[in-house]
Amino acid sequence: MRTLGFIAFVFLLASGGISAAPITLEGRVVSVHDGDTITLLGKDLRSHRIRLAGIDAPEIGHGRDNPAQPFGQASKQSLAELAFGKQASAACPQADRYGRLLCVLYVDHRNINVEQIRRGMAWAYEQYAIDPTYHLAQAEAKSYRRGLWRDADPTPPWTYRQLKAQ
Repeated sequence: MRTLGFIAFVFLLASGGISAAPITLEGRVVSVHDGDTITLLGKDLRSHRIRLAGIDAPEIGHGRDNPAQPFGQASKQSLAELAFGKQASAACPQADRYGRLLCVLYVDHRNINVEQIRRGMAWAYEQYAIDPTYHLAQAEAKSYRRGLWRDADPTPPWTYRQLKAQ
C-alpha cells in the first residue's frame, strides 16, 4: 500500500498536481474570476488559473441559491482595476486542492495580494497569511474603514462558506 501511495505522489508531482519547488510565471492577466482568483496567460501562451495566496475575498455568489457576500462584486472589480489586461509576474510556491496555483501576484512590482487587503477588498486569510505585511494592511484597512470594513461586523468568507454548508 505504501508503494501505491508513493507512486500516486510521484504521478501528482510529475503532472503538476503538487509543486515540488516554487515557480515564477510571467504574462498577462486575461481574466478575473472573483476578488482572489485570476487567469494569467503565460509567455508560453499557456493559461494558468491563480488563487492569490494568503488572502480570502468575499464570495461573489452564483445565482439565487448561492447569494453573494457584501463587497463580493466590489472586490472582483478592485482586482480587475489592479490587474486585468496588465503584465504581471506570479511567485507560486504551491497549488491548492482545486488545481489552482497559489501565488503572490505582482503588477509593476506592486504586491496585488496586499493591495486587495489594504483596499478592504479581502481578508488576510488567518490560516495561511504568514507574511506580517498582510496583517498590517488589514489593520490599516480596518482602522480607516475601507471597503468591507465599512460594515459593522463583516463576515469572513471562510465563516460564510461554513454557514452556507450547514
